[in-house]
Amino acid sequence: MAKKVLVAIAEGSEELEAVSIVNVLRRAGVSVTIASVSTRQVKCSRGVNLVADKLIGDCVNENYDMIAIPGGLPGAYNLRDSAQLKEMLLKQKKENRYYAAVCASPAVVFQTHGLLEGHQATCYPSFSKDLKDFSTSTVVVDGYCVTSQGPGTSLEFSLKLVELLCGLDKAKEIAGNMLIKYE
Repeated sequence: MAKKVLVAIAEGSEELEAVSIVNVLRRAGVSVTIASVSTRQVKCSRGVNLVADKLIGDCVNENYDMIAIPGGLPGAYNLRDSAQLKEMLLKQKKENRYYAAVCASPAVVFQTHGLLEGHQATCYPSFSKDLKDFSTSTVVVDGYCVTSQGPGTSLEFSLKLVELLCGLDKAKEIAGNMLIKYE
């Protein structure tokens, strides 16, 4: 059975991060649902419009193997302010299922909602002062919490998500097909 991942987006999300996550996971055969916390079509941080599969409210009663969120500004703040997404993320942590964020979102969303308590994490460097246990690594996996630094680390981050959900061999296969070296 295919793994299920929710990728939450908002007005101002970083499109490179959002699309990287969706693209790489779908290449691995993961069932990905893109859910917006506002309207079905959102304008991302660099002006690219993305159309979500669903609104977040349509996803709250679903269980996901992972919830992943991009960063970007003001996208991270808009994701942080979604009560429905907050509850879904807290449920992921409580039920020991993966939750992942990149760029500003580890600090803005995860730190704000207590999702980093007891976990080492990374984020976009200018937000590092907001993290209690900041790592300079490009991708950090600590238990079921996965974080990464930004647009330039999005493919590595996304491949790590594939590895966690589908195994190292699948991550290496996808990386090879994309002409990326992945160890």
